[in-house]
Amino acid sequence: MAKQVEERIYGVDVAKGWLDIYAAKDGQVQRIDNCAAAISAWINGLDGPVRMAIEATNDFHERLVARAYAAGHKVYLIDAFRLSRYREAVGHRAKTDRHDAALLSRYLQQEGAELRCWQPRDPRHEALWRLLKRRAKVVQAKTRLRQSLVDLGPLDAEVQALINSHQQLIRRFECELLRRARELGWQAEITRSRSIPGIGPLTALGLVAAFHRGEFSSADAFVAFLGLDVRVRDSGRMRGRRKLTKKGEPELRRLLHNAAMAACRDACWQPYYQSLRARGLSGTAALVALARKLVRVCFALLKHQASFDPPHHPGLA
Repeated sequence: MAKQVEERIYGVDVAKGWLDIYAAKDGQVQRIDNCAAAISAWINGLDGPVRMAIEATNDFHERLVARAYAAGHKVYLIDAFRLSRYREAVGHRAKTDRHDAALLSRYLQQEGAELRCWQPRDPRHEALWRLLKRRAKVVQAKTRLRQSLVDLGPLDAEVQALINSHQQLIRRFECELLRRARELGWQAEITRSRSIPGIGPLTALGLVAAFHRGEFSSADAFVAFLGLDVRVRDSGRMRGRRKLTKKGEPELRRLLHNAAMAACRDACWQPYYQSLRARGLSGTAALVALARKLVRVCFALLKHQASFDPPHHPGLA
């Protein structure tokens, strides 16, 4: 009977210039340059199957992730917020690159059964996703300019020209996003999503892009990916205030909020929105619930390749 080879576990803290690598087997930490040559040398020197937890840091981790995956190792990406909460939970007081590498290793050892291995995506999809987030940065910059540069008298014309230039750049972003979506063959799915009253072209594109980010077992999983699920904190007789987890991409939540504001005035969704208000929900809470409904319906359409048909969607009357 062949002897089973034990998988080795590594935690890797990523910085722009270097990687701190913690080996769970012997507790040793080594630092290597975050460059192709050093990463390849380390990967080639690994003995046997490896599982590694890597903190997602900007795009500095991508070279290591791609190289490790290509070599046949299992890679788990851990976001910084989750690692921070885990550090507090286990009582770590220090936060250094070396401590974080060890913490990543520990996290993988304890929680590995609940984690999903990283899988490569279509580079065109990744480029579109990055472009969507960069468009959001321009929108934020335009909003800050509009709010802060007011009542400047003789400079108002120059300020307005600056804001207009941002708006033109945003439109160019949107044209490029739609062009790339067509290259990916998403046009039919975007049209399907746009058949839902309230959802415009950019929101539809964002939802389709999010839908292709992973394999979602249910609408609840898709809602959670977008950060529209509710965090419950109850203990004994104490009932905590419900809040959104806000785990996903904030730009998509902003687009969905705008979509809900448009949908609540549409004849299709207005009765549903009014029923939420009648139950005592505030205007904001009702809009969030409506946005969540839009996401669930969109997920059903994309999963079953259907078009929106109000009579077949219960709860809209």
